This record gives sequence, C-alpha cells and structure tokens, in this order.
Amino acid sequence: MSSTDLLVSCRDAALTFGRGPTAVVAVHGADLDVRSGDRLAVVGPSGSGKSSLLHLLAGLERPTGGTITRPGLDGPRDIGLVFQADSLIPALDITENTALPLVLAGRLQEETRRPVAEALDLVGAAGLADRLPDEISGGQAQRVAVARVLAQAPRLILADEPTGRLDHATGARVLDALIAAADRTGAALVVTTHDPAVAARLTVRRSMRDGRLLAPETADAPNPRGSLS
Repeated sequence: MSSTDLLVSCRDAALTFGRGPTAVVAVHGADLDVRSGDRLAVVGPSGSGKSSLLHLLAGLERPTGGTITRPGLDGPRDIGLVFQADSLIPALDITENTALPLVLAGRLQEETRRPVAEALDLVGAAGLADRLPDEISGGQAQRVAVARVLAQAPRLILADEPTGRLDHATGARVLDALIAAADRTGAALVVTTHDPAVAARLTVRRSMRDGRLLAPETADAPNPRGSLS
C-alpha cells in the first residue's frame, strides 16, 4: 500500500482526564493504523475506553501522550461521526438534518437532494424525510444520524455503538448501510461495540480492556450481510 492509503496513525497515544490522584486514564498508549478500506471493530465493555479512542481518531480530543497523525485526511470534512446519543437539531426536519454536513461544506441545496435521499433510503428512513426529530423514535433518530454520515461520503467513518439502541433487524440494516457505503467509496470504517455479533461483521477486531488496545484479531470470513441476532 502507498503512504496515501494511511488515513490515521496512532503511536503510543494516550488520553488522561484530570490531574494528580483523581486523574483517569481513558486510553493507555494505543498503537493503531487505519487505512483506506479497513473494516475495524473495537470491542469492549462500557468504560473500557472505546469511545475515548474514537474521539482521539476523530480529533475531538487531543492525546495527552504519544502522537496521532492524519496523513490521508483533508481535515474534518473527511471524517464522518455516528455518536451514541441523538445528535439531530430539533428545529430542522430529517432532510435538513441529513443535509447539514453538505450545507456546512458549501454545497447548494439542489446538490444535496440526491445524496440525502439515497442515504435515507439506505437506512430505511426515506418515509421520515419531512418529520421533525421530536416526531420520530430514538431508534429512528439513530438511523437518521447514520444517514447524515452516509450522505457526507467521508474517507473515514467512525461509528460509536451505532446499533446499541436498535432492535436486531434495524441494527443489521444500519450496519449493512455503513458497510455498503464504505465499500462504495473505499472509506475506512471503524465501529465500537460491545456486541460480538456486530464485531463479527467486520474484518479486524481489536479488544479494549481498561483503556488498553489489545492485539488485532482477524476474522476468517466476515459476513457482509449477516444478522445481528
């Protein structure tokens, strides 16, 4: 692979909150390379440091130790984030929420219609296009949050427990959409999860325990469209 395939590189990256005896080390010296086309699951229980690692990869947090470089990314517009919690803006309808990253990047409204419609259809939310966030369920809101990232077509997709609030069938469809979108654009996909069935859908698994990123586990034959049940 050429150096341009390397999107993000972590070397002994650490993240500590606070100082002194009350300091909490969320990530201990993580080494990780993410390249175009990677399909990576970061697996671990709640509090293991998965979300903190994702925030470091995204640039939402700066490492307190080690280094993180992003040689293959052209700023935040190349990174798409799916958060655990709802991140929709209440005053905007679902179409407007999904189009928001494109609008902020300077795209004209006419240019956003097709990618937004395709993204909502991929996650089974096309029928929600004209609704407001307070008119849909939490699970539907999570699907829209995924659609917003898919419409953006970033080079790196970071999804923090994207199926955690969904039933098995809906979760499988959302994960299908993330994988399909990454396959179509060649983007890297990094998913944090506590669910082994979700992790099995991706090619490489890295476990986290007490803030430590363990050695990779490679899946023998990842199922691209398997059930999460």
